[in-house]
Amino acid sequence: MRVLIAEDSVLLRAGLTRLLVDAGEEVVASVGDADALLEAVGRLEIDLAVIDVRMPPTHTDDGIRAALTIREHHPSVGILVLSQYVEERYASDLLAADAGGVGYLLKDRVADVGDFLDAVRRVAGGETVLDPEVVGQLLARSRRQEPLARLSAREREVLGLMAEGRSNNAIARQLVVSDGAVEKHVSNIFTKLDLLPADEDNRRVLAVLRFLEG
Repeated sequence: MRVLIAEDSVLLRAGLTRLLVDAGEEVVASVGDADALLEAVGRLEIDLAVIDVRMPPTHTDDGIRAALTIREHHPSVGILVLSQYVEERYASDLLAADAGGVGYLLKDRVADVGDFLDAVRRVAGGETVLDPEVVGQLLARSRRQEPLARLSAREREVLGLMAEGRSNNAIARQLVVSDGAVEKHVSNIFTKLDLLPADEDNRRVLAVLRFLEG
């Protein structure tokens, strides 16, 4: 896969480049500011951009705002945000902008190289990958919003695991319940969020986006 790295820390940028190259991926560019990121995406053929939130020129939210611009104008490019911070409003906007090919990981919580590489490849493949801490913060932000208040505590827990990209089988293992119980919770979530019967995968994405939009 063709990867672009946008990170203002020279050492971290070099480390990510070496890690991805050693794993057999092609790093087509590495940049240190948001303007260079947008220029490179417009000029190069890229499958995935790994982007820090806080970058020059202002060192505030330039990186994630650039990610939103990329999402709007280059929807085929996967976006993996790798940051120390959860920018809740922008994260919700980024995740609501499309049904897949997006991830948000926290640097300090990436404890395994293999897990990171798996996340890179899943996002490039069109999946959504979120750190549980990101899910928790976004879910807490949206708890005041309707119709999420209709969900039971267990249904909220299931929805949070859905937001992490887990299948029904994986959720059942995590909660130590039967597959049938998870299927019932998922069905209840669809009903309470007013998601009409349609393609199952689309309804899962819409259910996750409902609580992130808050």
